[in-house]
Amino acid sequence: MSTAESSTRLTTAISSVGFLLIPGFALMSYASAVEPLRAANQIAGRELYRWWHAAPGDAPAIASNGAAVLPDFKFGADAEPDMLLVCAGGNPASFDDPATFAWLRRLARRDVIIGGISGGPFILARAGLLNGRSCTIHWEHGPAFEETFPNIELTRSLFELDDKRVTCSGGIAGLDMMVALIERDHGHELSAAVSDWFLHTQVREGIGPQRMDLRFRLGVADEKLLAALRAMENHIETPLSRKEIADIAQLSLRQLERAFQSHLRRGVHEHYLALRFTRARQLLRDSSMPILDVAIATGFGSASHFAQAFRRAFGVSPTQARHQNQPRHTDWTLTRQN
Repeated sequence: MSTAESSTRLTTAISSVGFLLIPGFALMSYASAVEPLRAANQIAGRELYRWWHAAPGDAPAIASNGAAVLPDFKFGADAEPDMLLVCAGGNPASFDDPATFAWLRRLARRDVIIGGISGGPFILARAGLLNGRSCTIHWEHGPAFEETFPNIELTRSLFELDDKRVTCSGGIAGLDMMVALIERDHGHELSAAVSDWFLHTQVREGIGPQRMDLRFRLGVADEKLLAALRAMENHIETPLSRKEIADIAQLSLRQLERAFQSHLRRGVHEHYLALRFTRARQLLRDSSMPILDVAIATGFGSASHFAQAFRRAFGVSPTQARHQNQPRHTDWTLTRQN
């Protein structure tokens, strides 16, 4: 669904916003959503927006960087905000609080717009609030979300406005989403002033991509190598052979290996394996999928083959990695050649 189409379906004017902060939420994602409201009030010279904060158990909400936000609204209490945004990060798939899910469903029945930011859509889906909807989520949680909720339409957009559901990929995309909502309710002049306030010189539409283009992400300009890299990223569950990758790149096998070594300082096999293990780590951390399912989703024929390769690479089994508090990298450097 395009942003233009989805914006027309979100018709409720927003003046009051509740923030449900889940422990481990990303502070930047939260700030990107709440600060535009403050700026709109400041620029307009009057109170256009009000907001409050709640947290499960009424405990201080601890962000992923250790900062704490004190709740100023009692969790689970009767509430009639125009919109409630669930901010979550870390491992949203592990959050399992029936009281939170029940509260969200109760608010939804009262026609409150329910939204999720960063990992928040995972919690909305667990509560059954995204069935039949288009939604987005931070790209890091995407693979686990798709495996856990195969019947929910997941886009790779910055944000989605689908009637009474609002989802945002997080990071600074919250600013883009809130600017779009401010423009819808109060006009372009105010939304442009809010964007300018935050030195945000290019407002992005919701359908914009979440991730930086590969040429900038990996520092690669060679178009043939980029074609090979894109093909590899798009074929994790069913890995391509080196010959298939070379054909896509219109290179010989020798030229392909030379390009990888020259630009990425590692061979085709090593890079491809790193991509697959990165996906495996996301699934191990962000889902409860059995090891066999993780193996199949990352192109390994069996759980034993996957476990052996994983242990050779990192010195621990997939089960051990699932329970370890591993650093959160988007790509792993293999500790051993395979």
